[in-house]
Amino acid sequence: MIEKYPKQVKIVYKNFPIRSHKYSEPAAKAALAAQKQGKFWPFHDLLYAHYKDLSDKKMREIANQLELDMVRFEKDRKDPAIVGKVRADLRDGNKAGVRGVPTVFINGRPLRKRSLEGFSKMIEKELQKLMSFPKRF
Repeated sequence: MIEKYPKQVKIVYKNFPIRSHKYSEPAAKAALAAQKQGKFWPFHDLLYAHYKDLSDKKMREIANQLELDMVRFEKDRKDPAIVGKVRADLRDGNKAGVRGVPTVFINGRPLRKRSLEGFSKMIEKELQKLMSFPKRF
């Protein structure tokens, strides 16, 4: 959908560490530390691929695999700005009614049919609403 509507659709990713997973909050902080080195999505994808065996050691292995500057990575994981971002995202998710991950919202409404067809239909519906509004100049 991003390729189809590059000017109308954007992804906003929010962290929502779940309490039932011991490493979800450290993983969120690590992913944001990786983002500071331009590797958020590769790090994110590897975290999800290893969610069952996550540990501090595994996150360092992933960081090494992605050739991150390890001194900077370790420092950034503890950065108060990153800690604050994770906590703010969690508060936002709680306010929005998020109960688990992944959760997808389109224009503030939860996506129920999480399939390509479901995404497409809901985005098309939202774009139609936008096009029906009178233009104001």
